[in-house]
Amino acid sequence: MPPSLILINPWIYDFAAYDLWSKPLGLLYIAGYLRRCGFKIRLIDCLDVHHPGMTADTSAKKPKRRSYGTGKYWRREVPRPLPLKNIKRPYSRYGISLDLFQEELSKIRNPKAILVTSLMTYWYLGVKEVIGLSKKIHPNVPVILGGIYAGLCHNHAVLNSGADLVVNNHNLDSILELLVGYGISAPGPSPDPDRKPKPAFDLLSRIEYICILTSTGCPYRCRYCASHFLNPDLIRRDPGEVLEEILHWHRNFDVRDFAFYDDALLVSFDTHLAPLLEELARLELDLRFHTPNALHIKEITPDIASLMHQTGFRTIRLGLETSDFSLHRDLDNKVTEGDFERAVDSLLKAGFAKNQIGAYVLMGLPGQSVDSVFESIDFVGRAGATPYLSDYSPIPHTPMWEQAVNHSQYDLAEEPLFHNNTLLPCWDDSRIKELPRIKKRALEIRQKYR
Repeated sequence: MPPSLILINPWIYDFAAYDLWSKPLGLLYIAGYLRRCGFKIRLIDCLDVHHPGMTADTSAKKPKRRSYGTGKYWRREVPRPLPLKNIKRPYSRYGISLDLFQEELSKIRNPKAILVTSLMTYWYLGVKEVIGLSKKIHPNVPVILGGIYAGLCHNHAVLNSGADLVVNNHNLDSILELLVGYGISAPGPSPDPDRKPKPAFDLLSRIEYICILTSTGCPYRCRYCASHFLNPDLIRRDPGEVLEEILHWHRNFDVRDFAFYDDALLVSFDTHLAPLLEELARLELDLRFHTPNALHIKEITPDIASLMHQTGFRTIRLGLETSDFSLHRDLDNKVTEGDFERAVDSLLKAGFAKNQIGAYVLMGLPGQSVDSVFESIDFVGRAGATPYLSDYSPIPHTPMWEQAVNHSQYDLAEEPLFHNNTLLPCWDDSRIKELPRIKKRALEIRQKYR
C-alpha cells in the first residue's frame, strides 16, 4: 500500500466570495506531481460545490451555478472576528460544512503528512481552522502550509496558523525534500523535472472547467501587484505541452471551458501563445476560453483579436485599472493614451460582443479620488467595453505596500484581515460613502450592453 498524503484547500471566511474559475491550481499541480512519485493522494476541497455529502444538509441553500462553470459557493453566516466587529455586513464561511470536513478527514487512515494551501492573506481564518481540525483528528501527523498567504505573510503564518512548517517555495522538487525531512520517502522515481505533470483536476468531485497556466511570472512591475515577489522569473511552457494538456481534459473528461491563469498571456505572442491558438483553430474543437486574470491591453492587435475569437475565447478581461494616464506612469506604465481604444476596437471588429469585453477598474487606491473612478468607468463605456470594479487590496511585498500602510485607518502590517478589499482599507469614510453611486454607474453600463 503506497503512503497516503492529505492535501487540503481551506474554506473562505469573508463578506463575499464567488467562484469565477477559482480552483487551487498550485495544490492540484502538487497533487499530480506527488501522485506521479507514487504517493496515494487524498484531496479535501473545502470549496467543493458538488460534494455529494452536502445534499443531505437541509439547512444549507444550494448555491446557484451560472454559465461556463462559475457561480456561488455553499455559505453559512458566522460571527465576525473581533478585528472586524464594527463592520456592519454579514460575514460567512464559504464551502462545505464543518461536520462534513471532519468526516472526510476521519475516513483517511494513517496519512503520512497533511499539506494545506492558502490564497488571500485575509482568508487565513479558514487556513487556521483546517489545520486545527487536522491536528485534532490526526494529532501526530505533520502539517505543512504553503501558498500565497504563507509566502506574503510568512511570519504571521508561522505564529498563527498552527502548521508544523510554513513554506514559501513553489518548486515541486522541494516538496519531496520537505517530506524527507519528516522521514517520508517517495515510493517511486521523481518525474522528469523538465515536464510538469498535469494538475490533478480528476481528484475533484466534478470538473466544470480547467485552469491553465502557459507561463508563470510577468515582465511588468505594477506597484499594486505581488506577481514579481511570488514568481520572480518569467517562465514559459512549451506550447505543444499546453496543447496536449487541453486535449487531455477535453477528450478524456469532456471539458469545454478553460480559464487562463497567466499574468502575461499575450506577451511574446508570436512565439508563445500564437502556435497554441493556431493549432487549436486548425482542430476546430468548439472550446471556450476565459481570461479572468486580465490581458495586457497594448499587446492586443487586430490579428491577435481575430485569432482569439476564432479559437473560442468567450470572456475577455482587460487590465485597464484607470483612465488617468498620469497615474498609470506611477502605477504600472503598461497603458498609454490610445492603447485601450485600439484594443477594444480590434476586439469588436473581430466579432466579440461588448458584454464579452470587460475592463477592470481599480477602486480604493491610496490617494485615488472618487471622480477618477467615475471617469474611468465612463471611459470604458465610451470605448465600447464593460466596466468591472476591482477593489484594491493592500498586498505585502509590493512597491505600493508602504504607501497603503500610511494611508489606511487600519493596522495593515499587524492584521491581514484588514487587507480585505471589501473594507476599501485605503479610502476614508467620505469616499467609501460614494461606493453605492460608483457601483450604480458601472451597473448601468453593464446592463446597457447585455
